[in-house]
Amino acid sequence: MQALKSLAVLGLLFATQASAHGLWTEQRRGHIEVVYGHGAEDNAFKAQKVSGAWAYDAGGKMVPVTVQRLDDHARLQPLKSPAVLAVVLDNGPWSQTPDKKWVNQGRSQVPGAIESTHALKYSLAIYQAGAKLPRLDQLKMLILPEVDPLTVGPGKSLPVRVLIDGKPAAGIKLIGDYRSAPNTLSTETDKDGRAQVVVRNEGLNVIAAQVEVPVKGDADVQSRALFSSLTFLGEPHHE
Repeated sequence: MQALKSLAVLGLLFATQASAHGLWTEQRRGHIEVVYGHGAEDNAFKAQKVSGAWAYDAGGKMVPVTVQRLDDHARLQPLKSPAVLAVVLDNGPWSQTPDKKWVNQGRSQVPGAIESTHALKYSLAIYQAGAKLPRLDQLKMLILPEVDPLTVGPGKSLPVRVLIDGKPAAGIKLIGDYRSAPNTLSTETDKDGRAQVVVRNEGLNVIAAQVEVPVKGDADVQSRALFSSLTFLGEPHHE
């Protein structure tokens, strides 16, 4: 596949409220929780914005999963413990008003809108070593590990490939530890969308990237603000 050309608008922090937060999952109190935040921040969000969740067993077979929509966040309830879990949060269109405020509406509804974007956030979690990854076409931005991330270990490099709309994306800046150091770049993808990211933690690792992709011919938005994360444990959990 031809790599996407380096996108014109890249950056760690976008101006929009819609783009300033990431998405990942964590296991808390025996539950898999959807986390919407920036670094250590864990913000409340409208659970109906979780537009899809998919769980798979170690062989890549789909496992039924329910999205429990709570008052301030979402919880995922797979029928059995998953090996792989993918989530999408659609934060909808956002437009900047002439007085520089951001509202959760498309520009056709905001007279004189200066900027507009559609914020979409994707998360891939890998829970079991040796898990076979299924096709993940529902993740329009994907950080795909090229070896089993659970077998790499802290301090060593994990090879990954970043895909946007299924195509390798060049020039994508990767954050190696989004949960603890969300503003620190680790590396950048090459012309084939590949990069080496050092595994930072013995516990939860959240590797992330975000980018704006121009959109043409849309009355409501001029770009897609995409965020994607890859999460896994750096070392197996021991009692």
